Amino acid sequence: MIRTLAIASAVMLTACHQGAEDGTVPGTSPQGFTGIAPDEIITFTGTEPFWGGNIAGDKLTYSTPEDIGGTVIQVERFTGQGGLGFAGTLDGKEFDMLITPGECSDGMSDRIYPYVATLKLGDELREGCAHTDKQTFSGPEKP
Repeated sequence: MIRTLAIASAVMLTACHQGAEDGTVPGTSPQGFTGIAPDEIITFTGTEPFWGGNIAGDKLTYSTPEDIGGTVIQVERFTGQGGLGFAGTLDGKEFDMLITPGECSDGMSDRIYPYVATLKLGDELREGCAHTDKQTFSGPEKP
């Protein structure tokens, strides 16, 4: 329960930092963030170290260069005012990911993604980018 509250709080606080000049966050309503529908597939990627994967429903696939096929874990989805949170366990470590609206560059290609991905894996914090099957990145298909 404490972990759930912490993730939800982080998603809601992100709204304070991702908003427009008038303080609103794109894709929000009084019920929370509505910018990504529950049936959209979210793809995320990060560098230093390289990591990525996707989220489809309550299943998240996490991959690294050492595990190209990826590991599938079950996650719980949380909706806040500033984005979405996903929580699960990977290899015995807490896996908490936030997906928030905002232009994002992976620093390795000319792609611009519509979402920022922030991952806390155990004690390690990682930053990356994300898009969905309905809200894709701009830039080259093959970087």
